[in-house]
Amino acid sequence: MPKIQPQTKVLIIKSLKIKSPAEVADIFNVSKRQKERIRKIFEETVLMSLIHAGLTQGFPTPTLTVTPDSLVFPEETVNLVCLTENSGWTYQWFKAGKLLSMLQLPDRYTANGNTLTVRGANVSDESQYQCRGQYGGSYSPRSNTVSLIVKERPKPVVHVDPDENVFVEETVTLSCDIHGTQGWQYNCGVYSCKGTQSKAPTYSQMSDGVTLTVSNKPQLTLTVNPQSPVFTGDTVTLSCDVRHLTGWTIHWSKDSNPEHTDAANKTIQSVSVTDGGRYCCRAKRGKYYSEFSNRVQIIVKVRPKPVVHVHPDRSVFREEMVTLTCDIQQTGDWWYSWNKEGNLVNSTRQDQKYIISSVDWSHRGVYSCIGTQSNAPQYSQMSDGVTLTVSDLKPKPELTSDPAGAALTGNTVTLTCRMDLSTGWDFYWYKHTLNSETNTTKPNSYRMKIDSVSDGGQFWCRAGRGKPVYYTQYSDALWVNVTVSPKAVVTVRSDERVFRGETVTLRCDVKWEDDTEWTYRWEIEGTNNQHKNSVRRISTQEWNISSVKDIHSGKYTCTGQMGTQSSQRSDAVTLTVSAEAQAAVRVSPQPWLTEGDSVTLICEVTGSSTGWTFSWFRDDDHLSDSSRGAGGSYTLSPAALQHTGVYMCRAERGQPAFYTNNSSTQPLWITGVSSSVSLVVSPSRSQHFSSDSLSLSCEDQSNSAGWTVRRYTDRNTEDCSKQTGSTCRIVSLSTSDTGVYWCQSESGEKHHPLNITVHDGDVILVSSVDPVIEGDTLTLHCLHRSTNSPILRADFYEDGSLVQNQTTGEMSITTVSKSHEGFYYCKTERGQSLHSWISVRVSAASSSSSLLVTAVVVVLSVCLLIFISLVLLWRYKKNKDQQRNINQTSVPNQSGEFQMENCPLQSDSDHIYDDVTEVNKRDRDPESFPEVTYSEITVKKKISVDKDDTTAQMIQMMSNDVTYSELRTKVKKCKSKGADAGVDAIYAQPIRKKGPRVQ
Repeated sequence: MPKIQPQTKVLIIKSLKIKSPAEVADIFNVSKRQKERIRKIFEETVLMSLIHAGLTQGFPTPTLTVTPDSLVFPEETVNLVCLTENSGWTYQWFKAGKLLSMLQLPDRYTANGNTLTVRGANVSDESQYQCRGQYGGSYSPRSNTVSLIVKERPKPVVHVDPDENVFVEETVTLSCDIHGTQGWQYNCGVYSCKGTQSKAPTYSQMSDGVTLTVSNKPQLTLTVNPQSPVFTGDTVTLSCDVRHLTGWTIHWSKDSNPEHTDAANKTIQSVSVTDGGRYCCRAKRGKYYSEFSNRVQIIVKVRPKPVVHVHPDRSVFREEMVTLTCDIQQTGDWWYSWNKEGNLVNSTRQDQKYIISSVDWSHRGVYSCIGTQSNAPQYSQMSDGVTLTVSDLKPKPELTSDPAGAALTGNTVTLTCRMDLSTGWDFYWYKHTLNSETNTTKPNSYRMKIDSVSDGGQFWCRAGRGKPVYYTQYSDALWVNVTVSPKAVVTVRSDERVFRGETVTLRCDVKWEDDTEWTYRWEIEGTNNQHKNSVRRISTQEWNISSVKDIHSGKYTCTGQMGTQSSQRSDAVTLTVSAEAQAAVRVSPQPWLTEGDSVTLICEVTGSSTGWTFSWFRDDDHLSDSSRGAGGSYTLSPAALQHTGVYMCRAERGQPAFYTNNSSTQPLWITGVSSSVSLVVSPSRSQHFSSDSLSLSCEDQSNSAGWTVRRYTDRNTEDCSKQTGSTCRIVSLSTSDTGVYWCQSESGEKHHPLNITVHDGDVILVSSVDPVIEGDTLTLHCLHRSTNSPILRADFYEDGSLVQNQTTGEMSITTVSKSHEGFYYCKTERGQSLHSWISVRVSAASSSSSLLVTAVVVVLSVCLLIFISLVLLWRYKKNKDQQRNINQTSVPNQSGEFQMENCPLQSDSDHIYDDVTEVNKRDRDPESFPEVTYSEITVKKKISVDKDDTTAQMIQMMSNDVTYSELRTKVKKCKSKGADAGVDAIYAQPIRKKGPRVQ
């Protein structure tokens, strides 16, 4: 490479505007190894050449920077950096325009390359700084000016909220406050703090220490002035002592009411009763509360108000002594002052009574009083005024009695001494005379027990009060009349023995001569103590129980009430309530009859016999003539074939009607004397073994068709089960086939009833299935099941009595009569038969003769009755005066019948006595028929015999049998309806009595 002169290089660089060594290397295409050398040449030679050539005015101006900031804090380190684009330069530093090398600076200043470091800055370092570059003897222009300001480092201040004196569990806030700057980070301690930040100053000074004092939660003290109790109108001050605490608010509470804020000293002006209670307080700072103070009880009492009492009364009479008392219901050492019409009437004194010994007109007016004392309360309220009235006229009382009319024995009479006056009087009572007092009472009434008529009489009264006693005038005399009290009587309808569901009416009768309105008081003593001694008061005589229950059983008594007077209590009537009413039927003499016999069905109500009417049913059909049985008996005389059937009865009584349960059934069987229809039984006997067969056929001599075999068993009435035409065949008998069998036509006629008994034992009694004709021979056999032949040895019984024993198995009665009727059975070693009823029928001839005798007796009886009636009528018209000799009286018997006593009809030796019984049923239904009238005529023949002639007496006793004839006539008028209509019957019954009449 040819050597270039410096001037030439300069010109080249200048013309090429070369600014750096790298550009020189590139232009001159030098190698890499020569680049460093070119750089040095550029810096040492070229640049120097440029400087020598007067080209320095083109050097760049350095830039001066300061870190961390131009504003620094004492003791901080500051770096000033002089920045240029060239290297290899040295730098000069200027402070306040003077070169640093010319100043005597402390060691804190150090220059290193383009950096000037100032350590431990303080206020003396504050100035304006510049720099410039030096290369050899050439200098660049001065840099920009940097002002360095040294400021005092900030010192935080610690603030404590709420206070430096705090309490346990209280919330405390410490604040580190660095004024004038922002962006600090804080580092707080227990008592001091400092701040740091990223820019200068990076940290603050440490704050002054703050002492934090922690105490226990404060306890406040509450006091009250004045001390409790206080009185209405007083002023009360409550003081809540917070001592040295600051920044607190006071919260007050009373009882359970919500808290409210107030001053530490709470004053209540003019307290009222509602201000009383338990008070407490506590303090609050922020969200922190102190402990509650002690509780203080304030008791507010109403200021006592006196009450003026006047004795004997506010209305007094002239010359009476009056005492006014000022009563303060508050203990204390009270002094009393009295005012009349607002004016003081006496000086203050300790006596609470103001006594006027003898009142006069001048003492009238309104009196009041007030009390004072040294202790609280120091004064009372003024009492209400009391008006004192003074009268001149001496009063006269009025004496009255209750009841005002006649008093009844066993009751009480109240005498009342009436005055238009007020209280404080004693009453004095006088009887018969005014000389001495009978009694003295505080109230103005005097109650007397009237035990007898002698307790009545003349009475007076007067009143008195005070000491000495001030008396009124005497009252006028009052007469008290006393009458013996009537006794009530209880009656029961329909009966004292009733059944559940019946209607019962109890009636209370009080016999009293006056037309007085009585009320009635009933008392019940229950049998089961459910309503013992319960009382019922009703205004009417009758107490109706519409549907009695068991609880109505008990003893009933009643008493009549006439105002305040009562009758005597009635005797007790026992009402017995039973579970249910059950009718029962029985038959007399027996249910098996022969046509023409008489029979009576009797219906009874178990446990009761009063007030019943009866209805009768045959085969479930109501009998139209059941009124014949209204008295409880239903008589069929004579009994006819159509009366055969199953009978049942029912009773009723009361309004509305109460019905009993239907009775059990009672069959009635009537066999004809001669009938064209007969029931043929095969085998022909009344008892049969079970499992045997039986055939029953209806045979009619005129027409066998139209007849059905029917039966009655313990279950019901029904057709025979296996029936073909008029024949019933039972292949295998059982005990349920036991019953009564008969033939029945299509029209309902019943004929020839027979009793069939089925026995499941080993022995039966063989007897005729049909009734035995009177006078015939009756033969009974004892038959065994296995042999089907008579047993050799057997015992026979009639109606439970042994009539023949150890026979050959057969018993015969040669001539049968009605007395042989009964239940028969036999007993053997193998067993015992069932019972069979043996019925005896009267023969046709005997029946005809009996009817003839009956007809003759009836005719004679009627004639005799007519004759006796004519004689009686004649004697009555002839001499009425003989009535008192007849001694004819009418006496009611217990059943309500009237019976005439025996009276002689004629005066000769033969006396005829007439005994007439007339039956009257007052309670009989108007539609029922008249009852039977019985007339009994007794003819007695009297023969005179000397009492001393014993022989004659014996002859008379032996030869003269006196015959008494008793004739009874029963007449019943019944409505005729069908075959069942009743028949009028006349019975003649001869009575034979032996014995002479000795005169």
